[in-house]
Amino acid sequence: MRDNGRVTSATRQPGTPAAPTLSTAPEPGGAPITPPRLIATDLDGTLLRDDKSVSPRTVAALAAAEKAGIEVFFVTGRPARWMDVVSDHVHGHGLAICGNGAAVVDLHGGPGAHRFVKVRELARENALDAVRLLRDAAPGTVYAVEQTYGFNQEPAYPKLHMEVPDVLLSAEELLGPDGPAADEPVLKILAYHPELDPDAFLTLARLAIGDRANVTRSSPSALLEISGPGVSKASTLALCCAERGISHEEVVAFGDMPNDVEMLTWAGRSYAMGNAHPDVVAAASGRTVANNDDGVAVVIERLLAERP
Repeated sequence: MRDNGRVTSATRQPGTPAAPTLSTAPEPGGAPITPPRLIATDLDGTLLRDDKSVSPRTVAALAAAEKAGIEVFFVTGRPARWMDVVSDHVHGHGLAICGNGAAVVDLHGGPGAHRFVKVRELARENALDAVRLLRDAAPGTVYAVEQTYGFNQEPAYPKLHMEVPDVLLSAEELLGPDGPAADEPVLKILAYHPELDPDAFLTLARLAIGDRANVTRSSPSALLEISGPGVSKASTLALCCAERGISHEEVVAFGDMPNDVEMLTWAGRSYAMGNAHPDVVAAASGRTVANNDDGVAVVIERLLAERP
């Protein structure tokens, strides 16, 4: 999930690399590269340009991939209600993984009519433990709670997102048994610190929370996204692929921020964007150009050109 505005990459940016050289031919002495059956792409800072648009070149590449029989999954930290940016570009199955793996959503209903296919919620007990542990480790942290349909926050949580919260209460009240929408699954909690370095905050939170929840980030600010234990883009994508008989070797993935690292590591082939965080560059098996230069489309076009 990104903050409002046009910023779509980490503050530490490596230089934009040359366009990747792709080949489905075998390496000398090696096995042939497995043809892709599924493309998994992050949205903000990856598929989307900084103005949140999908370029005509990228639209054409996605449609060509689907026409060639390659499934396309949008895999994002965004909640389902923020998927309008790609609603006009749904082809084939139209499924998306939202909330960093917390939900699988069918986008065919269009804006405001998305259907939840799978929900991997954050248990309220775990969420409360994470809030308590992080309050102790990083005083000054403020919280918001993302549910399947609602968004609530603490009064001190800044206006970072695209919507007005439904309720303003402490995280403990929001997550308590008598809190608002108590019967609605919690997908993740958001933790913001006004002073800490984003990467340092992520490391501190992971150490403090341990296995009570999964902690990651996709924002250039010190904003963390906390999901259920074991819930990530990678683990939910793996479940969806297993249901389709698709192996990880048959997946090509794209991303730019720490919440993409597990997915890029899991996929058979993966590409860090030219604007990617250094941890993403280290995790991916390949590089492409920046999101504003249509890096996802560059790779898809070459993959399709090299299909037998």
